[in-house]
Amino acid sequence: MLLSGDNLTIVSDGKTLLDRVSISVDRGEIITIIGPNGGGKTTLVKALLGLWSVSSGKVQRQSGLQVGYVPQKLVIDRTMPLTVERLMRLTGNHSRDAMLAALEETGVAHKIRDNVHTLSGGEMQRVLLARALVGQPDLMVLDEPVQGVDYVGELALYRLIEEIRDRHNCGILLVSHDLHMVMRASTRVICLNTHVCCYGQPADVAQNPDYQRLFGAKGLETMAPYNHHHNHSHDPQDAEMIDEGCSCGHDHDNGHEHAHTHEGSKRHAG
Repeated sequence: MLLSGDNLTIVSDGKTLLDRVSISVDRGEIITIIGPNGGGKTTLVKALLGLWSVSSGKVQRQSGLQVGYVPQKLVIDRTMPLTVERLMRLTGNHSRDAMLAALEETGVAHKIRDNVHTLSGGEMQRVLLARALVGQPDLMVLDEPVQGVDYVGELALYRLIEEIRDRHNCGILLVSHDLHMVMRASTRVICLNTHVCCYGQPADVAQNPDYQRLFGAKGLETMAPYNHHHNHSHDPQDAEMIDEGCSCGHDHDNGHEHAHTHEGSKRHAG
């Protein structure tokens, strides 16, 4: 087991942030935490990483565990010049070859000299994934890793995360707001609202009454793995990742949403 938490409870200023939450992640698994805003998702991640003390319960980490982390938000002062290469070096003195290999794996090696402020939302998330990957981690912790990315870009990033898991046999702990988007990739899903509301395989969680009370049942008909049929080109790093179609004909790498006509499913707000 790479990482586990047993009956974790966190109480702060008289408020219970986590209530007897248990979780584990092993190699080759993608464990996804979903839940409403304020439900404790990021608090749980910080507790597992030792960044937040628990009031009770126990966290166990494999000896020598190497963790790659993509934070929920990374705010960079726009007046500060910062290239992709310098951003990659902030987490360690990695060789240029190692950085290029990680950036190549996430599809943005050609951006290594670019200022981070010129990157699109999808490019920035790919750089952050590369930064987490460059140290060859045993475990990748990804807190909302598709923020600022449009729908097709989200699909490509989730596909990329699957490929990273398969290629490196690492464990992945993923925080997401959208069960529909992570259905295909996740090994198990934990629905968290301070306590564990439900837990299991994605399709089972989607049918759980506790999940439906939190998110509503209106989207259940869309909980099948998403099929995206496409006959137009996207950004080079995204096009090869999406193998099924859409009839829209828009550019999907500009950080904006599109209305799509899809066969079999439509997106619902989480």
